[in-house]
Amino acid sequence: MSQNPNLFLSVGKPIKDEYGRAIGKIATFAVTPSGKFESVFIDGSDGQFSKHSAEHLKLDGADIILLSRIKSDANIFCDQIPLIWRKDQALKGLSEKKKISSELYKELHAAFEGALTQLKGDAQTLSDRVSDEIARCEEETRTLAYALVHLEIEHEIGKINNQNYETAFTMIQESLKLVNIEKGDLEATKIKIANILLGDAPKTFEPEAAKAKTETSKSPVYSSPELPEPPVVVYVKEIGKAGI
Repeated sequence: MSQNPNLFLSVGKPIKDEYGRAIGKIATFAVTPSGKFESVFIDGSDGQFSKHSAEHLKLDGADIILLSRIKSDANIFCDQIPLIWRKDQALKGLSEKKKISSELYKELHAAFEGALTQLKGDAQTLSDRVSDEIARCEEETRTLAYALVHLEIEHEIGKINNQNYETAFTMIQESLKLVNIEKGDLEATKIKIANILLGDAPKTFEPEAAKAKTETSKSPVYSSPELPEPPVVVYVKEIGKAGI
């Protein structure tokens, strides 16, 4: 995030994740002696107090957004791993052209190899974290689907009036939409990491994620207000930490 001298004006204001869900309120910031915003402290909606890198903040008009740590870390790996690999290949070329000594080549090659091994290990750990988050989204989808079916049942037998039913139906629909968008982003991130670990060039998946978001918002996840039936979940088509 670009440094903003008026960032302290956001203290006490609500903050959301990139899918629009409320996270909590900004409590304060940690600032370096040189005046750089380093961390943001958030009083969470769940009652927990947390600290995040200020680099993950985004100001969008009056909205304050906390960007995904996982996606940010994945982007770093996808930049660093190919860069170090290209440097090692360039070093090899210099050695073959006798522009550097064999001793210097071996020393630098070992350093590049060590850095690549460390980065790939960290990237694999991140991939495992992404898998856990995908599983969380799938469990949340199942929970919301059950909630929707039970809402239909209680409405059908007259225990919930039409006004409350419509309110609850809309709320669950919106949650289903957001969790499916998040799951699609996570799946794209996992494929992106896998491509890097396999040596493929990084690919851009944002258009597909944006397309999925648009399609999900146009097509209701569950569309029968009259009779209970299994919810239709829209899945996003696969498209494929260490200190750095």
